[in-house]
Amino acid sequence: MESLIKFVQDEFVTKKEFPKFNAGDTITVYYEIKEGAKTRTQFFRGVVIQIKGEGSSQTFTIRKMSGTVGVERIFPINLPALQKVEINKRGKVRQSRIYYFRELTGKKARIKERRFK
Repeated sequence: MESLIKFVQDEFVTKKEFPKFNAGDTITVYYEIKEGAKTRTQFFRGVVIQIKGEGSSQTFTIRKMSGTVGVERIFPINLPALQKVEINKRGKVRQSRIYYFRELTGKKARIKERRFK
């Protein structure tokens, strides 16, 4: 049964190419919003908390602070409304799911930047 589901996903679901990102990275996601007959592009910039799933059913969670309130949003990787993903900063974290980031505030909520040689 799993192979049948995987076959259907590979054949019929259109794949979009996005840059590779991990937990701890700060990214900007541009997505389309429909309001009546109009469509507009909105962006959501935040830190990637987790990446879950594999293949076409993969999702990623982004967290940002809006004033003093934390806002999280889950995006499916194959959402038709997704237009592009930009990586603003690569973060250096030890875990692939950084749920502890939710409780941190102020200077403790900073993530070190990953340097490439």
